[in-house]
Amino acid sequence: MIVEQIWTANAYRNFNYLIVCPESGEALAIDPLDHEKCLAAARKNGWTITQILNTHEHGDHTGGNQAMISATGAKLLAHHNAKDRIPGVARGLAAGDVIKVGRTVELECLDTPGHTMCHICLRSHTDTPALFCGDTLFNAGAGNCHNGGHPSELYQTFADQLAKLPDTTLVYPGHDYITNNLLFTLDREPDNADAKVLYEKVENQDPGHAYVSTLGIEKTVNTFFRLHSPTVIARLRETFPDLPENPDPRTVFLKLRELRNKW
Repeated sequence: MIVEQIWTANAYRNFNYLIVCPESGEALAIDPLDHEKCLAAARKNGWTITQILNTHEHGDHTGGNQAMISATGAKLLAHHNAKDRIPGVARGLAAGDVIKVGRTVELECLDTPGHTMCHICLRSHTDTPALFCGDTLFNAGAGNCHNGGHPSELYQTFADQLAKLPDTTLVYPGHDYITNNLLFTLDREPDNADAKVLYEKVENQDPGHAYVSTLGIEKTVNTFFRLHSPTVIARLRETFPDLPENPDPRTVFLKLRELRNKW
């Protein structure tokens, strides 16, 4: 499986992706907002885009669909409940569905509500798994829930699905927010040495050659996985004095998401 991460360099800091079968050259485009860059990457490498997947219905992920379809004739895939929100969906997806790309690539759909209620992440069936996580999971962060989502659902997605994936899973998010997210981690957990080291590493990175983390790394630097950290809890209780001394993980997650909304 070939993963081409495409940095859009737009105001929203989007990443687009081409997932390619190395044998056939067939490609799946994930959230190809910058259709011109996606098409240029495919032309340069001799790949054929045959499918498009939208992780969710927001315009900064669906905005390139029609131009991409016009240029390639590719079929559009999205969450089965997003058909009324995304024009032209040819295949509605549910949890456990498998997308085949060419002869060698298989991607399994995860139904991951929270950022929106019609959000899909893709997990590759490869020796080293990869997670294409849209706006559910970011490097060192989590998606907001402002436009059609719910933080309780996002917590359940993190706890019941993402946290249970192998630590070796590579993380490919929909946006480059890593430096700001690491600053939030360090605001909440100032003694997090791993987050400090990673921040120094990526502070001035070129997003065109972005750092790729793993779920194992995320569990050390991403506040939204750090729900049992004594420092995180102590800092939360400074802001929320009514918080119990040993709050449950869901409460910690929801309070962190509330703080991140205003941070």
